[in-house]
Amino acid sequence: MTQESCDLMHLKYPAKAHAKKTYEFLKASKSKTNVGIFLSGESLELHPYSDQTKVFRQNRYFYYLSGCEIPGCHILYEAGIEKLTLFLPNVDKEDIMWSGPPILRKEAMERFDVDSVEYAVRIDEVLADLSKKQIPVLTLNLNKWSTPYAKRLIESESDVMYALDESRLIKDSFEISLMKKAASITDKCHLAVMSATPIESNETHIHAEFMYHALRQGSKYQLYDPICCAGPNCSTLHYVKNDDEIGQDKKSVLIDAGAEWKCYASDVTRCFPINGDWTKEHLQIYNIVLKMQQVTMEMIKPGALWDDIHLTAHRVLIKEFIRLGIFKNVNEEAIFESDITTRFFPHGLGHLLGLDTHDVGGRPNYDDTNQKLRYLRLRRELRKGMVITNEPGVYFSPFLLHDVLNDAKKMEFINETVLNMYWYVGGVRIEDDLLVTDDGYENFTKITSDPQKISQIIKDSYEGGVDRFHNLI
Repeated sequence: MTQESCDLMHLKYPAKAHAKKTYEFLKASKSKTNVGIFLSGESLELHPYSDQTKVFRQNRYFYYLSGCEIPGCHILYEAGIEKLTLFLPNVDKEDIMWSGPPILRKEAMERFDVDSVEYAVRIDEVLADLSKKQIPVLTLNLNKWSTPYAKRLIESESDVMYALDESRLIKDSFEISLMKKAASITDKCHLAVMSATPIESNETHIHAEFMYHALRQGSKYQLYDPICCAGPNCSTLHYVKNDDEIGQDKKSVLIDAGAEWKCYASDVTRCFPINGDWTKEHLQIYNIVLKMQQVTMEMIKPGALWDDIHLTAHRVLIKEFIRLGIFKNVNEEAIFESDITTRFFPHGLGHLLGLDTHDVGGRPNYDDTNQKLRYLRLRRELRKGMVITNEPGVYFSPFLLHDVLNDAKKMEFINETVLNMYWYVGGVRIEDDLLVTDDGYENFTKITSDPQKISQIIKDSYEGGVDRFHNLI
């Protein structure tokens, strides 16, 4: 355990600072004064016709204001007196036999960064008292647990959500420490996947290897389902079947997976050759994606517009495809304006990262008529303290290219004979997690993306490296 991780164990999640910060955004945008903000977390929910509960995932807006992962809780911030109150679920004496003793108020005060801890039975009384004092209480109707209260309070979806989104946009030092921890776990998991290549004959094995090492390091959950694919399956952006055989006919592997730590995400993609030897075409595409990432990395700094950085990646793709002969050597600007690159690089260059994998505050515009920008999840200038992903990709998808191959005008840009050499690659994506700093960025992701080093890891695994690595964790 690092010194940084050890220090975090003795600190409280800064819920009060987050609540105050959220209120400042609310006040600045709507001139709200002396209000309350009330949010309900998620609760345990049974599967129909079963006494088994669904997998619990705490609401991220609630967590941001509370730092509490306990099901069935509520939070109230009284801005006028800067008081944060956590409401624990009422004690169910019968449930103690099955689930053990619940956390008590005194323990919760010691554990969470709040001013007061009450049980849920007191919510009505506290809200009624604020009403008598003519203090409006704003809320988000986040789930069915909050609905009974939302009916009596001022629902303010746009006001409160805007304030929370803007507050969550810039990460504080505590959040950054949590994300670095998540990234460190993820690095080891990706290395484990590469090192276990000899025993991975099915995509499920890749999935299992990642999850095993995440769990062993204390990360029980991932904020998104791991994407584990081989060969042509790598052309599906969010492939989650993860159950296809990895035969000799499949040369390429792509894994997009990130461990979660204390509700904070990591999001990393790596690709590698299944036997350690890059095929000519696979390495060519890999190096194009690596160049797209390296060029755009140099542009990352406060004040840079993410739209511009994303469009630069498209221009790098055009130049490299012309060099390989996939694109005919015609006017580069004409190719750019044609939007043909969106059939090979259809998604955004990256997104915000934090309590959600695709974190809030990015201001996307999915109705944008510009095909290259429509799926870009971050549409604003970069600011110090943002955590973003940089994840260019190149894909050879029959679905995306079907109409292109049957359109003579669009095929003016493509050499089909050369294109046909790359279908088996499927797709390549390289994704790192970055913190925007004063004059650039800090890369949280340490697992190598160098193709030669990746190749060596795979080859070492065939010489007993897998057993040696398993003994290290």
